[in-house]
Amino acid sequence: MRKLEVFFDYACPYCLTGHEYLVELLPQFPDIEVIWRPCEAHPRPEEYERYSDLCVQGLLFALEQNIDIMDFHIRMYKAACKDSVNIEDPEALSEVFRGLFDPVDMINAIRSGRYEKAVLAANDYTYEENDVWVVPAFRMDGRKLDAEGGVGITGSQLEKYLKGN
Repeated sequence: MRKLEVFFDYACPYCLTGHEYLVELLPQFPDIEVIWRPCEAHPRPEEYERYSDLCVQGLLFALEQNIDIMDFHIRMYKAACKDSVNIEDPEALSEVFRGLFDPVDMINAIRSGRYEKAVLAANDYTYEENDVWVVPAFRMDGRKLDAEGGVGITGSQLEKYLKGN
């Protein structure tokens, strides 16, 4: 089984597009296991219009709860990129997942601070250990595919990458 690391930020519209391409292509590659690597494209204290650290914390919570991660991804991307949900407000963010898990449990987990170090570690793993500077980015078999700033990736680029070309 080949392992594909996917580096992404839920607040990034290029990551949403890359995710959609990946979901479409994955059935052709049953030998690929996806490892999701959330990160913040603009971590604090960088000046930015909105931060996505709570989105990463939400994913960490969902993973602990054994939630359907694809459903989680769809809801989170929709909230962050399409519905303009305030992703910096734990209550607003948690409502996106009503019916998937108890929103109060997610709020309590985020407010406890138990994921804050994991968010920083995820950013370090992304940027320092994997030399990712633009997301979405993909790592597999010693090869890398990085988006271009302000452009992202195309479906054909991702398909060639997954095929090993």
